[in-house]
Amino acid sequence: MVTTATARRYVPDLKALQRTCDTNYLALMKLLPSGAMVGESRSVGINDQLLFVIKVLEMAPYTWHVSVEQCSPNLPCFMRMRVKVRLYHDVRMAEVCASQQIFMLKPSYHYPNKNMHHPNEKEQVNFFLAEWLRCCLHHGFSTVKQV
Repeated sequence: MVTTATARRYVPDLKALQRTCDTNYLALMKLLPSGAMVGESRSVGINDQLLFVIKVLEMAPYTWHVSVEQCSPNLPCFMRMRVKVRLYHDVRMAEVCASQQIFMLKPSYHYPNKNMHHPNEKEQVNFFLAEWLRCCLHHGFSTVKQV
C-alpha cells in the first residue's frame, strides 16, 4: 500500500497579524516627526554601536511609505536590518511590505521554496519590526529629526 503525505497548507493568523500591524502603527507614529514631509528622517540610538534611521519615502492622503534602516558601522551591509513599511492612516495599521532582499512579501509561502522563505515570513517580519520598535521606545537614548 502506497500512502501519499499531504502537506498541510499554512493559514495565516490574520487577527495576530492585524494586532501586530496596529501596534507597529502606533509605535512608528510616536517615532516619526509630527509634521513629517517626504525625505525627512529621524534617528534613534539604542547604544553607541546601534543606530536606526526612519525615513519618510512617500506620502499620499491615506498611506505613507517609510524605510527603517540599521546604521551600525561595525556590521557588513548584508547583515543590517532594512525594511520598507506601508502606513495605512485610515485603519491605523503599519505593514512591512519589503524586507532585506525580499522586495515584495507574500501573505504566505509554500514550503520548501526556491528562496527558502518560511511559510509565515510576513508574520515574522512584522513581529520583528514590533520588537525593534518596542526596543526603540523603551531604550532609545535620542531621537534626532533630520532633514
